[in-house]
Amino acid sequence: MTRKEKILAYVQTKNKAVTTKEIADDLGILRNNVSKELNVLVRAGKLSKLAGRPVKYQSLAAETDTLIPQTGSKMPDPAEPVLRPSIFDTMIGQKDSLKTQIEQAKAAILYPPHGLNVLITGPTGSGKTYFANAMHQFAVNQAMIENKNFVTFNCADYAHNPQLLMSHLFGYVKGAFTGAQEDREGLIQKANGGILFLDEVHRLPPEGQEMIFYFMDHGTYSKLGEITKVHHADVRLICATTEDPESSLLKTFVRRIPITIQMPQFEARSVREQLALLKRLLTLEANRTQKNITVTEDVVKALLGSVTFGNVGQLKSNIQLVCAQGFLNSVDQAEQINLKFEQLPQNIKDGMSRLASDRVRLGKLSQLLEPVLLIQPDGAAESINESDRYELPYNLYEIIGNKAALLKEEGLEQGAINNFIMTDINVHLKSFYRDNKILRTEKNLNELVDQDTLQLTKDIMQMLKNDCGYHVGENFIYAMSLHLSSFIKRVQSGRPMRAVSDDLVAMVKDYPADLKLAEKIKAMLEDHYDFLVPASEVYYLAVLLISLNSVPKHGKVGVVVAAHGNHTASSMVQVVTELLNVDNLAAFDMSLEMSPTVALNEIITKVKQVDRGNGVLLLVDMGSLSTFSAKITDKTDIKVKTIDMVTTAMVLEAARKTALIDSDLELVYHELNEFNGYSRKAEEPTQGKLEDVRQRAILALCSTGKGTAEKIKQMLDEILADQLIDDVSVLTMSVVGMNDKINELNKEYRIIATTGIADPNLGVPYISLEELFQGDRGKRQLIEHLENSQTWYVESKTPTPKVDQATAANYLEQYYTFINPKKVIGVLWQYCDLLAKERQLKLTDARRLALIMHLGGAIERVLLSAPVTLSAEQTIEFEQSDWPKTLKLADEYLEAKLNLKFPPAEAYYIAKLVDTEMVES
Repeated sequence: MTRKEKILAYVQTKNKAVTTKEIADDLGILRNNVSKELNVLVRAGKLSKLAGRPVKYQSLAAETDTLIPQTGSKMPDPAEPVLRPSIFDTMIGQKDSLKTQIEQAKAAILYPPHGLNVLITGPTGSGKTYFANAMHQFAVNQAMIENKNFVTFNCADYAHNPQLLMSHLFGYVKGAFTGAQEDREGLIQKANGGILFLDEVHRLPPEGQEMIFYFMDHGTYSKLGEITKVHHADVRLICATTEDPESSLLKTFVRRIPITIQMPQFEARSVREQLALLKRLLTLEANRTQKNITVTEDVVKALLGSVTFGNVGQLKSNIQLVCAQGFLNSVDQAEQINLKFEQLPQNIKDGMSRLASDRVRLGKLSQLLEPVLLIQPDGAAESINESDRYELPYNLYEIIGNKAALLKEEGLEQGAINNFIMTDINVHLKSFYRDNKILRTEKNLNELVDQDTLQLTKDIMQMLKNDCGYHVGENFIYAMSLHLSSFIKRVQSGRPMRAVSDDLVAMVKDYPADLKLAEKIKAMLEDHYDFLVPASEVYYLAVLLISLNSVPKHGKVGVVVAAHGNHTASSMVQVVTELLNVDNLAAFDMSLEMSPTVALNEIITKVKQVDRGNGVLLLVDMGSLSTFSAKITDKTDIKVKTIDMVTTAMVLEAARKTALIDSDLELVYHELNEFNGYSRKAEEPTQGKLEDVRQRAILALCSTGKGTAEKIKQMLDEILADQLIDDVSVLTMSVVGMNDKINELNKEYRIIATTGIADPNLGVPYISLEELFQGDRGKRQLIEHLENSQTWYVESKTPTPKVDQATAANYLEQYYTFINPKKVIGVLWQYCDLLAKERQLKLTDARRLALIMHLGGAIERVLLSAPVTLSAEQTIEFEQSDWPKTLKLADEYLEAKLNLKFPPAEAYYIAKLVDTEMVES
């Protein structure tokens, strides 16, 4: 019998839990060897380890007896530690996406003698606060802490006042500062013997972080105003942040936190988990209303697809909104709320189309869903007592019920009651979530406005509030800082100031108080920047103040953002809407397969949606979208102006300008055409060098300028958006007539990199298709080049993987929708071989992949009846070449295998691809 088997047999024969020392003494084995074997047996699932000191071990059968006494069995000894149920056992994802996180959390709580400090990271709404509450409850249940209070401190509330921070955390003594009338203990003392949760810890200034890590090191602190007295406290810290700890926290602070727990994004969790989270959140609403909730399959899909940025928190708030609306619609029904797709708000309905674009996720979800989901109250309260930023501070259902009853007594029709209350619900929810996003959006504002302008805006805000009694809304800091930044940019560029129309002057004179405040702001600007501010700017400042402080009397310009890709336009509009809280924006995401006619009709719907009587501005990225304005005006009688090459900054500026009262379409259109971004602090000029003011661009090439090139553009646009890079355009081009087109492009753009099926040899870095499609590697190369245009990661030490049929099929699956890569890859592979044999081509992996990707796009165009076209000259050129004869055998093979034939235009571009890129041997 081995040593491990002896120890296992010994523990199994005992009717109680035993310590390492008892086993070592009874078996005559060294204690450290016993400890080693016990840990192996625990990991193997043959023994369990009980919490407490000293640590004890018992067999799994004994554990069951301890937890659930059998009839006639011996009752457990009260002195023996009992393994308690864990809050983590019921947590969704505890065996999948949160398995590692839960193991880390348990280890941190149970680690002797006093546990370990923890940092929880993850995006907004991913459940950091919820998880911290679970850790606290676990510590209480396992009797690891004496103080059962979960003390929470939001660092953002005191980020800019170290003295207030110190007094709140550590307390203060009488006389420490003006108003300190008595001694007061801080949160550290309140958390003594328990846990202190530091939320948004990245908002702590360096001196605040130093205070915390000194306490972590020594367990001692002094109150504000104390000189000699020192206090002791035993506190475990749980910190949370949405930021990268390495860049947002002091390294000395991070080093003192041994365990970092990364919470997953909602999209990273399995479909089964996402559905389970939705059911649990719906159950909470069923418990609040004490009604059954029925949910159709489409509503489930729309809710899950509506989660775009806020993770579980966003799902929670969306569910609250639709349940509130469902409650209102079924207020007269005794026991049931019916949630139907047609009753959902438009932004949640849009979740259905977003989910439909992810075929794999949609397929897995469909397998799990029933036509109707029934959610019943389970009588249980939320297992973790957490009041998070997504939790409403009032019972919305009571408000709905009371208002509905009151309005019914007044004799209103049910339809009118519903409209009235739903407006009220949306105002409540919009206001609540907006209030809880201010700090997060101010961080985003730092990406657009320099700190100096932002601080000046805050000074102006304080002047208006304190000296003038002006009502400053929460949008003020965003609208004013962007306005000032744009004004400064105009001054710096030397462009003439905007003229003021007589109508604008007359309108502003109706608001003398706002005009007087604008004069005060003008004086502050002149004092701060030391240059004269023209009188015209005073009127624009007055218009801004009027718009921020009153309801517009007249219509304003609407804005529709339309761009290719699944989320390009909606992502830009989402960011701007969060920053400025405007209501005149709409987004249209045009899939690459959509015909222009369908796109035009969809955009017309969006234009009608945002029209306020002053016309609509259409911001587009490229292509046919830029030609729609005249057609839209003909069909709707709504005046539309189009600007292409849209960026997030441009959408932000458009929203800011069109939010003004009496905004004028022609004026906004003219000014946006001159818009060059927001002012940032000027860089030191490089000695002896002239700045190249052309916009940077990446060139994506394929034989037609569509198909593969558009797929590459979609991928690069997503990478650039993720990295918040909006000054680099991705241009698509056909290899046909490439040189002439590049000469034209060079007048406006500075090409910094190329990619696609061919290297145009422009003297800039080229990334081949197989390198680009290698995920993080291709992304890393691109980002490195954007950060430093003088260097380029061309030769990788990691060998490029060989392109086989499976690899090529994976690439096809990523970038094409309507073909089955696994079924066509063998045909395309053979097509390449036939072509290579006929033309005596040397097919490298890169060339084969380029040809396969192009053929995939050609097949999709044939299936979708979206053919490419040829000019008369190109048709004659192709017919007089030897290519029709060359392609005959390969085309016959394709037709026999797929019952599909390439039209002459597709054959022409296949020939051009081969002539341009493939080298004959």
